[in-house]
Amino acid sequence: MANTVLVTGGAGYIGSHACVELLQAGYQVVVVDNLVNSKIESLKRIQEITGKPLAFYQVDIRDHDALADVFAKESITSVIHFAGLKAVGESCEQPLMYYHNNVYGTMVLLAVMAEANVKQLVFSSSATVYGTNSEIQYTEDLPLGAVNPYGRTKAMIEDMLRDLSAADALKSTGSPWKIALLRYFNPIGAHGSGKIGEDPNGIPNNLMPYVAQVAIGKLVQLSVFGDDYPTPDGTGIRDYIHVVDLVKGHVKAIEALNGEKFASGGCKAYNLGAGKGCSVLEIISTFEKITGRKVNYRIAPRRAGDLAEYFADPSLALKELNWKVEKTLEDMVADTWNWQVKNPQGYN
Repeated sequence: MANTVLVTGGAGYIGSHACVELLQAGYQVVVVDNLVNSKIESLKRIQEITGKPLAFYQVDIRDHDALADVFAKESITSVIHFAGLKAVGESCEQPLMYYHNNVYGTMVLLAVMAEANVKQLVFSSSATVYGTNSEIQYTEDLPLGAVNPYGRTKAMIEDMLRDLSAADALKSTGSPWKIALLRYFNPIGAHGSGKIGEDPNGIPNNLMPYVAQVAIGKLVQLSVFGDDYPTPDGTGIRDYIHVVDLVKGHVKAIEALNGEKFASGGCKAYNLGAGKGCSVLEIISTFEKITGRKVNYRIAPRRAGDLAEYFADPSLALKELNWKVEKTLEDMVADTWNWQVKNPQGYN
């Protein structure tokens, strides 16, 4: 029987791409999503792309009984946990909403998993757990120090998972927890088919969908926050990773949890990034070159807390998960534009 993976938040941007890769790799997929930040249309399109069915439950992970019901009905062997709120600005305005949704929601999920004796988890973490580190290239052993409520929810969940794994290791009976913490850098792009992509509610928080919406005429102008950083062109440099490369890392993590590396359990963090950075102006010029469209932008003041430059050291993921990025910045831009042109109003 094929392994069955529960994907929380599976109708969202990254979750939907993960479902495609899992189905194509031969896994059975069960999606749990409350559809607060996602659209059910994405699930139909996952099945169109793969030609394979998936099971869907409209459930909030904070609802213990509804979630337990899903585990009772489906033969789940592992969980990839994407469900969570993810806008940094909003988390600063509504921190309690973020702690309740992200941290409490994960606590409920873990309790239900333990009750069902499903102890394999891939957690969608974030490079924001590193905070304002003095290093430019981030390795997994750097001290953590998230500086906003969103990042702190990810760091708290990581702590919770490490504690859970450590407590389990003290027991002599039962199966151990096997947990991979995947720290993302900046996911962009869309599926090559143009059928699924990033469809933010309202004004996008992230750079790439904003650039695409300016290029297609949906938004008037992009604000570039700061052009006086100590970088080659003065704009901030970030590590951008194609969403398809990113989710392939999750499939590799599921394989690793079933392998020798996690045979006796454990909880381990891995960076998922390209290992090099691109500046904001580089993104804009690549977008203009590939699409032939002008991207109107203005230089705005720096935002508080923004760093000049940081990117991943992804060597541990290469060594232990056999994962590395394959797609280029040009691929990310071309796939974003393909999605935007085919879906000018997103999934609507």
